[in-house]
Amino acid sequence: MPKHCSPSCQRRLSHLRQLLLAIFLCLSPFLGRAQNLENGAEIHAICSGCHGKFAQGGKNGEYPRLAGQRAAYIEEQLYAFRSRKRLNIPMLPYTQPRELPDEDIIDIAAYLSSLKLPTKPPPGTDDADILHGRVPIGSFLTVDQVPGDIAAGRALYQSECMNCHARDGKGRSNFPLLVGQYPNYLKRQMDLYRKGERPHDEDQPAKGVLMPLAESDIQNILAYLTSIQDGEK
Repeated sequence: MPKHCSPSCQRRLSHLRQLLLAIFLCLSPFLGRAQNLENGAEIHAICSGCHGKFAQGGKNGEYPRLAGQRAAYIEEQLYAFRSRKRLNIPMLPYTQPRELPDEDIIDIAAYLSSLKLPTKPPPGTDDADILHGRVPIGSFLTVDQVPGDIAAGRALYQSECMNCHARDGKGRSNFPLLVGQYPNYLKRQMDLYRKGERPHDEDQPAKGVLMPLAESDIQNILAYLTSIQDGEK
């Protein structure tokens, strides 16, 4: 214990030690276990019914892109579906421990995170290549540019979103990738956050960073995100 540590400081340190111990105990069964990408690919065969063969999502954002999403975020959301912390009725049957044990959650998250999904078709691709299936439409993901004030969206993103989702919009740690995601999906999730129907800023949900934003602000952020699919501009 540090010298001259006040009683409140001592309590905080004690709580921190307990939290770290709890995290270690939760993770200890999996420490040293290699991620099984082959198993993850087999699990994805089930997920692909909604999320697509290439994990590109579908129906213009009804199902989100999962390819390249951060593994820690995918794991967190699968556990949230299981516990109903994030209520999603279609996901419930697929996320129960019998159907998707913890080991499988780690494997499918690692597999999806490893997938590369370009935002343009291969060079030289023409409409006939796509029409006749020579270049599968799901093997790349094109996201339409959202109209709005890109400069204003950049400023808002950098002040309110960048610390968690990174400058390039590809996320960090358990904060998800945003760039290359369907804007319709992002808008729907932002609306859910603002309604309090999905956890976001959990420490102060009523004062989260999304709460004071106007609809035009959100539109501008989406305009900015859809402008940097191939790198920040």
